[in-house]
Amino acid sequence: MRRGLVHAVAWLLATGAAVTLSWWGVHTVMAGTAYDPPKALPVVGQDGPASPLASSTHRPEPSPSAPSSAASTAPSRPASTKPASPTRTTAAAPPPSSPPGTSSSGTLKSYATAGGRAVFDLGDSSATLVSATPGAGWSVQVWKQTTWIRVEFTSGTDKVSVFCTWHDHRPSVEIANY
Repeated sequence: MRRGLVHAVAWLLATGAAVTLSWWGVHTVMAGTAYDPPKALPVVGQDGPASPLASSTHRPEPSPSAPSSAASTAPSRPASTKPASPTRTTAAAPPPSSPPGTSSSGTLKSYATAGGRAVFDLGDSSATLVSATPGAGWSVQVWKQTTWIRVEFTSGTDKVSVFCTWHDHRPSVEIANY
C-alpha cells in the first residue's frame, strides 16, 4: 500500500509540473500574438498637418519667462511592451508611426476620463482605436470586435469604460463609470 501511495504522489507531482510547464509555454507564445497595437494617425488641422504641442517623447521647450523650477521633475515610467488579450498596460507607449501615404478615414475624437484618455478615429460606418493612455496609477484593457471597441481603465476597485459602437449606425461613444 505504501508503494502505491508513493507512486500516486510521484505521478501527481510529475503531472502538475508538466501541466504548469505547458501552460506557461502556451501563455508566453499567445501573449505576443493576440494584440494588434493601434496605428497612429496624422493630426490634421484646418490649414493642413499640425505639429504636436507635446507628446510622450517630445516636450515643448520652456518659455523664457517661466522659471526653471516649473519644469516637471516626475520620473518617467518605462512603457509596457508585453501585449496580451485583452491588453493590460500600466504605462502607454507612443503609438507607431503611420506608413507614408495613409490618412485618417474619419474624425479623430479624444475622450478624457478619470482613468485616462481614449482616442478614436470615427468614420462613417466604422471606428478604430488610435490610442488608450491610462492616467497615473491606472491600467488599461482593450477589447476589439467587428462592431465595437471597449477601453477599460482600472485602478483598484474603480473602473471607467469607454465604449465605441457602430452596428447599424454611425460610430458613437459612451463612457461608463463604475
